[in-house]
Amino acid sequence: MIDYIVVGLGLAGIAFCEELEVAGKEFVVFEDNSQKSSTVAGGLYNPVILKRFTPVWNADEQLEIALPFYETLEKKLQTQFDEKLAVLRRFVDVEEQNMWFEASDKPKLSRYLDTELITNTNDAIDASFSLGRVKETGRIFTGKLLQAYREYLQNKNCLRIESFQYDKLIIADDSVTYQNIQAKKIVFCEGFGIKKNPFFLYLPLNGTKGELLTIKAPDLKVDSVIKSSVFIIPMGNDTYRIGATYNWEDKTNLPTEQAKHELIEKLSKLINCEYEVINQVAGIRPTVADRRPLIGIHPKHAQIAVLNGLGTRGVMIGPTVAKQLYNHLTHQSELPDEINIKRFEKRYRKSVAKELDDKRRAENAHRKANSNQK
Repeated sequence: MIDYIVVGLGLAGIAFCEELEVAGKEFVVFEDNSQKSSTVAGGLYNPVILKRFTPVWNADEQLEIALPFYETLEKKLQTQFDEKLAVLRRFVDVEEQNMWFEASDKPKLSRYLDTELITNTNDAIDASFSLGRVKETGRIFTGKLLQAYREYLQNKNCLRIESFQYDKLIIADDSVTYQNIQAKKIVFCEGFGIKKNPFFLYLPLNGTKGELLTIKAPDLKVDSVIKSSVFIIPMGNDTYRIGATYNWEDKTNLPTEQAKHELIEKLSKLINCEYEVINQVAGIRPTVADRRPLIGIHPKHAQIAVLNGLGTRGVMIGPTVAKQLYNHLTHQSELPDEINIKRFEKRYRKSVAKELDDKRRAENAHRKANSNQK
């Protein structure tokens, strides 16, 4: 018997696998590459919500755990994927400048907001009201991280590239069995893929589609992230990632012309140089209505857990909540109420009641049909 089966290997899955590695646990990972949000993500870690200059939830704690986590992982994988990168907020008027200064006086933001504004000297950028710099920011090359980590697990013979078949999972009192693997516990880290998971269908994971462009702009010459109505992330070799859109209706990973036009229109108000669109990608972010992760143990099956709902900030949140879930499963430490899926127990009870009601109706309809035939 092994310790864990892990389903899904995005940012959440990697963070949980690392907790298992550090603890010397034996595990197997199933990944089918169906979810793209971690792969196509901008990968920024930024402790400030720049639309209204407010702090990211638990930013201090998340950075304290996330930055050493990625540093250790770089050494382990012998791959560099963490780039320290300044984030500059473009101001549209004096009022926004004043809001920046007011925010910088607040205890939770003073650490991160530089009060010395940056005068724009780049003719390719339209920023006549200067820019504000956010400190302690950077970018994880998520695609590079995912590829390196998958190769690492493949070399350990503990990664299976295949879709997980939920109906084949056998649940016992103190273990689970899948195919020829018996494990003490199973953790689902599937991102938006959880919408197909019968054990957690009751959880209110909405999913928000995001699309990004990659452009080639030799005259742009930007070496920091620029944030306005869109963000510009330098990728090297005169290429830049532009994003992102938010679509709550479309749940496919297919890029759309509508999103492309939206991003181009917003970009036209920020830069004044020629460029070429060379790529467009899309993914579904695992977002939750209350903007908090979905972490915890299944209400009925103590051997089944979930690590999901990291939303738009998986790079920052993932290592913290993975550690919290591992300690909860191993040491019975309490999960914070705001992330614990226990907050949705009423939804679970309603889903169970509905399932039983649907089953009774089906049975009654079947009996009635048989009676009419007689």
